[in-house]
Amino acid sequence: MHRAIASFVAVLLLLATPGGAAEDPRFPKPPGLRDRVGFWKRIYTAVDSGAGLLHDAEDLSVVYETMSVPKGLSRRARERRTRLRKAHYRKLLRRLARGRRRGLSAEERRVLALFPRDVSNRTLERASNRVRFQLGQADQFRAGLIRMGRWEGYIRRVFAERGLPTQLVALPHVESSFNPNARSHVGASGIWQFTRSTGRRYLRVDSVVDERNDPFLSTVAAARLLKANYQRTGTWPLAITAYNHGATGIDRAVPKVGSRAIDAIINRYKSRTFGFASRNFYSEFMAALEVEREPERWFGGLHKDPPENPEIVLLDHYYRPSTLASAFRVTPEALRRLNPALGSPVWRGQKYVPRGYALRIPRDPLRAAPRVILASIPQSERLARQTPDRSYRVRRGDTLSRIARRFGVSQSRIAAMNGIHNRHRIRAGQRLKIPLHRRRPAVAASYVPEPVPADGLYRVRRGDSLWSLARRFGVSQQDLAELNRLASPHQLRAGQVIQIPGGAATAKAGKVRTGVYIVRRGDTVDGIARRFGVSSRRIVSLNGIRNRHRIRPGQRLYLPAAEREPTASAQ
Repeated sequence: MHRAIASFVAVLLLLATPGGAAEDPRFPKPPGLRDRVGFWKRIYTAVDSGAGLLHDAEDLSVVYETMSVPKGLSRRARERRTRLRKAHYRKLLRRLARGRRRGLSAEERRVLALFPRDVSNRTLERASNRVRFQLGQADQFRAGLIRMGRWEGYIRRVFAERGLPTQLVALPHVESSFNPNARSHVGASGIWQFTRSTGRRYLRVDSVVDERNDPFLSTVAAARLLKANYQRTGTWPLAITAYNHGATGIDRAVPKVGSRAIDAIINRYKSRTFGFASRNFYSEFMAALEVEREPERWFGGLHKDPPENPEIVLLDHYYRPSTLASAFRVTPEALRRLNPALGSPVWRGQKYVPRGYALRIPRDPLRAAPRVILASIPQSERLARQTPDRSYRVRRGDTLSRIARRFGVSQSRIAAMNGIHNRHRIRAGQRLKIPLHRRRPAVAASYVPEPVPADGLYRVRRGDSLWSLARRFGVSQQDLAELNRLASPHQLRAGQVIQIPGGAATAKAGKVRTGVYIVRRGDTVDGIARRFGVSSRRIVSLNGIRNRHRIRPGQRLYLPAAEREPTASAQ
């Protein structure tokens, strides 16, 4: 009897919600959050990206203006336009904060009416520092509702299998509008917007494979993260907030506020890191959930994309994307769309699709089984190893263009391999992966190397690389590196004099090793020149010596080809 009564009361509570929708007790909407949720519903349904709201950053019920943002306006122009309107309202609020209540303009009366009748001057002064702009998202939200059809069923199954509420399917509306190509200014990526650091806890994230961009793999990772957050925080509102702010941040907030209630955390917790985005994340989710439940109410009839249901084949070797596209008779574009986890270096030809990768291909009932097709690929196109990486540690004063010239590769290839979005932002000490040169097509075999200089010495020029010099003179990179004691190609720099295998300087034997002389105590440039039968002027020029009287013991000098054998004193 008691159980039946309890069930009846629970049903009444679920039905007694605004709009007739049943409120899930796991996702409460306390009165202290109603204005916030209403604000985000307005952003998601009534204001598209051609406009935005100027509002109070704390009290989201206070909206000063709907400001238009013309299409095609640059980001800088939009920021300038927004800055001017924010300054306008700051100035207006400060006038009201001086106590003016009579002789007000129509606009001043309108703004004052947004606050309680007994609003204090101090409150208005504080509000003047909280004017904020929020761009509308209604058109993006509608596009997200259409796109979610591709993965909605899969997400619900994954969450249900792990005991998570299926309502969490609405979270990507907040994060990315279900856009797998979404990238944030802080480096978050994919429909679940994992940062690199968080993503690496659950996914493979590197220049070859970035599983954050795969909606299927990242969904499993999101389920694991949300479940871990829930087990740590104890409530779904806090678990969802932790998705944005971090579980450690919630651990700090709860004891400081003295409550686990989401409205208490949002309205009372003060922290430098708990900013506008974190404070509103749960409210955004609740707004997205309400809109997602009744999309026709807000957007009329719309048709979601059909579910993605590709076939999967596990690769047994490394492959070029072109080989796989040809074997499975799909376009490279279709292959790339179904495999967003593969990084740009793969599609640019710098890397191969890795062994063990679960390749997704379109279903085709007329095609043989994927395993059969994979087994039919010629042995010559099954690659045993990945293209190796080179790395370079950025030095002070380096630029991406300078590094690209040094290694003989393009800036765009280096940027793509390292996930660099702004080419002007590299820092000293940063380690960059440098793509190797791809092999030239067969026509390049007709290339004829230049003859090695007579003295076997070459002064490095801007843009030279170990690879380009080896190719230029028809020698191997390994021989070039060993002869010049280069531990890595990074040591090559403009103005440096290096020896080319096969020149006269490399033919010498004895203690003067391959045309390099180690300065001893008491040596002079003239004395060394006489000892080896060369011009002192040539030694000075070849080694870039500015003051011929300043050489030091232990210094390495490159010597031009000798006109005679060294004297006995050189032995």
